[in-house]
Amino acid sequence: MGDSATTVLVTGAGGRTGELVYKKLKERGGQFVSRGFVRTEESKQKIGGGDDVFVGDVRQPETLTPVFQGVDALVIVTSAVPKMKPGFDPSKGGRPEFYFEDGCYPEQVDWIGQKNQIDAAKAVGAKQIVLVGSMGGTNPNHPLNSLGNGKILIWKRKAEQYLADSGIPYTIIRAGGLVDKEGGLRQLLVGKDDELLATETKSVPRADVAEVSVQALLIEEAKNKAFDLASKPEEAGSPTTDFKALFSQVSTKF
Repeated sequence: MGDSATTVLVTGAGGRTGELVYKKLKERGGQFVSRGFVRTEESKQKIGGGDDVFVGDVRQPETLTPVFQGVDALVIVTSAVPKMKPGFDPSKGGRPEFYFEDGCYPEQVDWIGQKNQIDAAKAVGAKQIVLVGSMGGTNPNHPLNSLGNGKILIWKRKAEQYLADSGIPYTIIRAGGLVDKEGGLRQLLVGKDDELLATETKSVPRADVAEVSVQALLIEEAKNKAFDLASKPEEAGSPTTDFKALFSQVSTKF
């Protein structure tokens, strides 16, 4: 079996979606040898602390080198995380203010950090990269870009373009609003150019995003495609089980 299993590295494995991807790969031990990459020892312990979880910093390429040895495929689930400024009182109405910690802005994490990962994957001859991103990137004035003045979707999109131009087979999944609901219970929807954002069905369970990320490693029809991903409510439609058919609906490369 050893030779036939694909070694897959999941970065951002300490995040809520990344952890689900890492665990789904582990459950399919016959098909995949999984590795996780996290930023802190605390995150490593949180996801089980196994020898296959590495601690490093995507902003520092030298910390990536040892982790990428022998990697066949990469799933990028890293993202800058805005912090809420202290002192917000929801009872007074209004909106909280957000900030990014120094050095942890989207430009450093979502652009440079993802570029470093793509370069590292290319250097070891990885055969596929799955990138989990966000819907909303077609609109420079999207409210998410003003969070902490980080322009997060603009930097994410720049990394997506870099991946699409890298020459490595890729799958770019631009997820809608992430919800912490059980996976496998909804009909999944794919779209392009943020068209789904104008509909009522613009959210998707993290577990389903994780499942689509894993399926993208297994199904040829997912390669060299970029798409938006959302879902119908649980009571509407029938749960998606045919991922080949889902990926076949996508014709967009970016």
